[in-house]
Amino acid sequence: MDNATTVKSICDWMTSQVTAAGARGIVFGMSGGIDSAVVAGLATRCGFDVCLGVAMPCHSDPTDLEHASDCARAFGLPMIVCDLSHAYDAQLQMMESVMPDAYAHLLDPARAHLARANVKPRLRMTVLYYYANELNLLVVGTSNRSELTVGYFTKYGDGGVDITPIAGLVKSEVRELARYLGVPQAIIDKPPTAGLWAGQTDEGEMGMSYEQLDRYILTGEGEPRVVDRVEALARASAHKMSRPAAPVVSR
Repeated sequence: MDNATTVKSICDWMTSQVTAAGARGIVFGMSGGIDSAVVAGLATRCGFDVCLGVAMPCHSDPTDLEHASDCARAFGLPMIVCDLSHAYDAQLQMMESVMPDAYAHLLDPARAHLARANVKPRLRMTVLYYYANELNLLVVGTSNRSELTVGYFTKYGDGGVDITPIAGLVKSEVRELARYLGVPQAIIDKPPTAGLWAGQTDEGEMGMSYEQLDRYILTGEGEPRVVDRVEALARASAHKMSRPAAPVVSR
């Protein structure tokens, strides 16, 4: 991959998207991870009137906010912090308190754990669209091709965005671009995680390494177990990649 050409191509594309929308610039989440750091590095090269990073800790590892701040300083990026911990607690308490007793027997601890975790990215997207609406900005997603291939994102959470500039890059290419752009080394080296609960890692949840996933995406080759896993995840998450299903109405 020619990093200079890739950066110019993505920045030109981002600029054209913002111009076409009549927007002033962009806003995106700063998680402290490598994907949002690469988006930050790209965004600050575009020359937008407004380029805003938003860190949104929610009972998060304090290191994530430190890394987000390090990234913002490295790129001279304006960043604000919206701590969603109290909002998250209040939202869960309210929803759980009004759950009908008649449905109590349907509750599954494993599903409840994921349902609670997915509230976090959906709250974060609410925050980003607030600033986007207030300041006339586009919301920029930070998902890469590897994550999108297996549906590793939250529907209407981190998947609910206006543009996704690194959606064509697999994780190994994102890491390569991070080095080129000057992302702090601590961010490049840390294990990728969505930060939804303590100890969570992307690779642990997906059931494979990014190296294995990227190889399959780029070459179509891989261990049978990996191929089966990727295809199963892609099938299960197909609904995330399309418009909501609707019937055909005859007239």
